[in-house]
Amino acid sequence: MALLDWMSDVAGPVVRGDGVLLKPPRASDYAAWSALRDGSRDYLQPWEPAWPDDDLSKGAFRRRLSIYAREMELGNAWPFFVFVDGGKTLAGAVTLSNVRRGVAETGTLGYWIGQPYAGRGYATAAMRAVVAYAFDRLKLHRLEAACLPTNQASRRVLEKSGFRNEGLARAYLKINGEWADHLLFGLVEDEIDRGGRTPS
Repeated sequence: MALLDWMSDVAGPVVRGDGVLLKPPRASDYAAWSALRDGSRDYLQPWEPAWPDDDLSKGAFRRRLSIYAREMELGNAWPFFVFVDGGKTLAGAVTLSNVRRGVAETGTLGYWIGQPYAGRGYATAAMRAVVAYAFDRLKLHRLEAACLPTNQASRRVLEKSGFRNEGLARAYLKINGEWADHLLFGLVEDEIDRGGRTPS
């Protein structure tokens, strides 16, 4: 319960981007998160791993927070909920995970935006903010991301955030119950300026 108590307070970094505010998930975010995910189910499921039967339950959310807290404590991952409307409205999430130090100094970015907020630039703004945070504050050297070849919206977010297409990985992740090929994208620290903007 201590981990849940820790996550229920404003803990961890708060990152600001262009029209977005990114904060670690808290217990008080459950209602907004479950409503947004449920309302966006048909929109999100084709691009995500299969949802467990209890995925939107309060118990599953608590387990998720416990995992997030432990990963943040170890420095392995940094989960952020994406808020808009001056930080009042939950629109999605971005997670920097699989952080590897030493000779790699790299991490993997994943993200989702609820259907009502898609196509408004929030995903790109959130990604750019996390990219700047990862390079400037966490001192990572490289970031990676992947998307299904048919997910044009996700691909555009990555390209607008400065990522370069580095190739196709066969049967890379199990998406919606099936092994799926993914396009792999990468971004190296010296490809952005210190303002978090990427070269065009």
